[in-house]
Amino acid sequence: MRFVTWLLTYAAGLALAAQLLDGIFFDGPDSGQAELQEKVLPLLFVALILGLVSTFIEPVIKLLSLPFIILTLGFLLLVINALMLMLTARLADAFDLGFHVDGFWDALVGSLIITIVGWGVRTALPARD
Repeated sequence: MRFVTWLLTYAAGLALAAQLLDGIFFDGPDSGQAELQEKVLPLLFVALILGLVSTFIEPVIKLLSLPFIILTLGFLLLVINALMLMLTARLADAFDLGFHVDGFWDALVGSLIITIVGWGVRTALPARD
């Protein structure tokens, strides 16, 4: 159950970022039932890739850049999150999922949206015992 919640949280954050930002998008139709049918599976796969990147690659990057994170008072974490979203877009492109992030600023704002959605879901869900 925890995995499903984790995956759906990333998917919701990605969907909202793609909806709000022109620079983050999925290939395919832009509206209607056809959009839903064609984009649900790629959205879930991209959410899985983002989750795996966040689980395995991001902690290593954060550990290696810890002195710079401290020096910048944590603002480097925003850059790292944006770069992880851009890496996710590259990996999704390698798997031909049709997910694109146009530039760094879109990735930065998109990573903020995904983080806020994740925080909201964690806040709304009851605490585990």
